[in-house]
Amino acid sequence: MFPSASSFLPRFHDDDVDDVGTLDPPPDDPPTPLPHLPPTPASSHHDSSPSTTSSSVDSSSPTSPSSSSSTSTHHSDHGAAPTSPPHDAQQLGPRRSTRANRGQPPPRLNDYVTYGVDAFVVPTRYKQAKGDPLWDAAMQTEIDAVHANKTWTVVDRPPPEVPVIGSRWLYAIKMTPEGTIERHKARIVAQGFSQEQGVAFDEKFAPVAKMATVRTLLAVASMRQWPLFQLDVKNAFLHGNLKEVVYLEKPLGYNVGLPGQVFLLHKSLYGLKQAPWAWFEKFQSTVLQLGLHQSLNDPSLFVKSSSAGYVVLLLYVDDMVVTGDDIEGIDHLKKGLQSAFHLKDLGELSYFLGLEITRDRHGIMLSQRKYIGDLLSEHHFEDCLPVSIPMELNLKLSRESGDLLSDATSYRSLVDSLIYLAATRPDISYPVQLISHFMAAPRRDHLAAAHRILRYLRGTQDVSMFFPSTGSPVLRAFSDPDFAGCIDTRRSTTGWCVQFGEAFVSWRCKKQDKVSNSSTEAEYRPLSDVCSEVIWIRRLLGDFGVTCTIPLELFVTWCVRALFGFTMFVPKTRLLTSSPSRLRLVVIGISQAN
Repeated sequence: MFPSASSFLPRFHDDDVDDVGTLDPPPDDPPTPLPHLPPTPASSHHDSSPSTTSSSVDSSSPTSPSSSSSTSTHHSDHGAAPTSPPHDAQQLGPRRSTRANRGQPPPRLNDYVTYGVDAFVVPTRYKQAKGDPLWDAAMQTEIDAVHANKTWTVVDRPPPEVPVIGSRWLYAIKMTPEGTIERHKARIVAQGFSQEQGVAFDEKFAPVAKMATVRTLLAVASMRQWPLFQLDVKNAFLHGNLKEVVYLEKPLGYNVGLPGQVFLLHKSLYGLKQAPWAWFEKFQSTVLQLGLHQSLNDPSLFVKSSSAGYVVLLLYVDDMVVTGDDIEGIDHLKKGLQSAFHLKDLGELSYFLGLEITRDRHGIMLSQRKYIGDLLSEHHFEDCLPVSIPMELNLKLSRESGDLLSDATSYRSLVDSLIYLAATRPDISYPVQLISHFMAAPRRDHLAAAHRILRYLRGTQDVSMFFPSTGSPVLRAFSDPDFAGCIDTRRSTTGWCVQFGEAFVSWRCKKQDKVSNSSTEAEYRPLSDVCSEVIWIRRLLGDFGVTCTIPLELFVTWCVRALFGFTMFVPKTRLLTSSPSRLRLVVIGISQAN
């Protein structure tokens, strides 16, 4: 049976009524009494007559046993009508918290801003978006762009043996760097997963700018005081010309032509396998007609050199960075691109590929502060305790470290985000490459190492890369491997970085392809890689009209110095057979460095 209501009241003896607030309930009773509980009338013929004594006292109460037994009222198992408690007991209220912030939200929630829920709801189907004024306007904007670009014509359905690609609507909300809504975006996307290479398309990959090229361009622009501009092409993939015959089903809600008819595509469309290459091919021919030439060191870099100065354009899909000291040439380039594409001039460069760029008279600062904040919020680490180093000292991870994760999706997403973040944070390059080795079967220890990187980013969120406006065009390279650092394969880890002036423009941390038979061989491999990178950067700087100071400076460890006779002879140098000729060509222009 459930206990009667009076059993939840505080137990006390008649002699202790004046001190009722100081007596604790017995251990088997709930800690918080119900206040002002009215007496319950008898409702069953099994109940005994109401008692006229004070509240019942438990026989196990710490008060006198004889008193308790003489004053308690006994009830049957079916329940009995309890008596009302004394007046002093009725005035006893529930226990209240004495904390100062009782009834208030925790301090960690004070920085959150609440937006309307509907503003961030992204539909996944056409039926969900239909009828919403914001999404209807976004879909109409997409249809107008397709019509203005003459992307397709309505034709009769081809024979059954000719494939017709399906289509669908995709929706997204574009945000500003400050986190506010910029616009609602709708896109007609072809379901290109049904295309077969060699039948429906040939080439599909398009070159994009290397992050080392982006950093080198910023370093040169800062050193030479070049202005930086950003351009964006609206609906870039719609400008590519198709060489293949492609039929497309009508998207939902777009009723044009007769029922059963389809679209014959003349321009590329988002979702087609060949769309990236078709767009780049169109852009390349347009830029070459405007007088720029394509760099041999990076296919996405276009340069024009004249007596008036330099005009440099760097393309990453549909985002462009334009710089140089030929202001008239830059204006001519903008007008030419505006006439060929639907171009949007975003003014001075401030936000590019998730990179936040700020500039003052001292130089250019490159950071990913917002990206780090979003990453911490996504994994609930925005209020974590920061640490001073991204990885524990002498940490060794293996494939068997810890228990397997039940769901590896979150781990893989986190590592992918950290890999992109390493584009501006060389300080996390080594731990990120270490945890990226276990993407196939991550374990608890691997996740703990990834979480430690997040804690390190929490304390260094405002750290930026700095490209000073002063300095000499000197290239320096640093190389040092981790010999046999991998427990599972005993392979070494290559580590090197390249500095232009006072700014780092390129770095890499990667596990070597083969097992090194000696520490000298392990150090020789990154030396060969960094020499190749130095040669490439020198040629890239030549596209900007920058001539590096000779000789170059290469900082290496003692084993590699011994290889060239700087200090001592190492007997195992005979094992070094990887790319020796390439290194000998570079050693001529490298000075000895302590």
